[in-house]
Amino acid sequence: MSHIQYLLALYLIIASWSSQVMSRKLQDTFLSERHELWMAKHGKVYKDVAEKEKRFKVFKENVEYIESFNAASIKPYKLSINQFADQTNDEFKAYRNGLKSLHGLRTITGTSFKYENVTDIPVAIDWRKRGAVTPIKDQGQCGSCWAFSTVAATEGIHQLTSGNLVSLAEQELVDCDRKGVDHGCEGGYMEDGFEFIIKNGGITTEANYPYTGFDGTCNTNKERSHIVTIKGYEKVPANSEDALLKSVANQPVSVSVDAGGNFQFYSSGIFEGECGTELDHGVTAVGYGIGDDGTKYWLVKNSWGTSWGEEGYIRMERDINAKEGMCGIAMDASYPTA
Repeated sequence: MSHIQYLLALYLIIASWSSQVMSRKLQDTFLSERHELWMAKHGKVYKDVAEKEKRFKVFKENVEYIESFNAASIKPYKLSINQFADQTNDEFKAYRNGLKSLHGLRTITGTSFKYENVTDIPVAIDWRKRGAVTPIKDQGQCGSCWAFSTVAATEGIHQLTSGNLVSLAEQELVDCDRKGVDHGCEGGYMEDGFEFIIKNGGITTEANYPYTGFDGTCNTNKERSHIVTIKGYEKVPANSEDALLKSVANQPVSVSVDAGGNFQFYSSGIFEGECGTELDHGVTAVGYGIGDDGTKYWLVKNSWGTSWGEEGYIRMERDINAKEGMCGIAMDASYPTA
């Protein structure tokens, strides 16, 4: 190689390297501007510059993952840069998921499964259209998913038996239910929530005991106003989507799921993972159906606000090969009885 050829090759290398550096700088600038707009949209304020830089790094990684996932188009669902885009998945789960239970160890004596012999099962059902589901709520930075799931199922059975849809008080459970594994924003379990409502003689309305998203002292004056009562609750036989189908065909049902992986950024479509069976989040199955492509799904009400998922809901693939169901949805389900 001649001296001139060597210099030319060196020049091309330097030019290529400079171009890559410039491209990365432009990309970072563009992402920084997107981060600023995202912060404004979601009302995000960081305590200092160091925290903002840390959150921007997480935001950048999440944006790159979400956009590459959607561009690949290998799944029947999409992700979005939602209000959780500056949190790692571990951070997100620590803040938002608050299911605590003794999975595999807890048994309930004296309960039955009243839907065991049900044969009249509709092809699809949506309890929202039957007036048995209140609007989407937001648990905020409080691990109270268990309370929202308990309340949603209770709201459902009350409407089906009385004809009246009443929004009930998650905050009463957060503040007042401190038995078993229920510890307000530190997590809890839907069946313990049902136990509280039964022993307490009922639960009051959200209007009477508004949600704050923080642990508080039980307001006994408010919680004495028992508007809705339940007689008991039953467990759905574990690891059976058929049993869960019979249940959801008759009323909204509290279910436990593993809300890991892509659950955080789910936006639309029928969700088929990524997730496991480490149950950590309480939600409510409020229906089921069949997608345009023939894929069966569960319609699930979440408690992360309307800007997550399909206006607060997720459709999760139904009738999969694993007996636990998608994200473990068939592992641990229960419903109140009126």
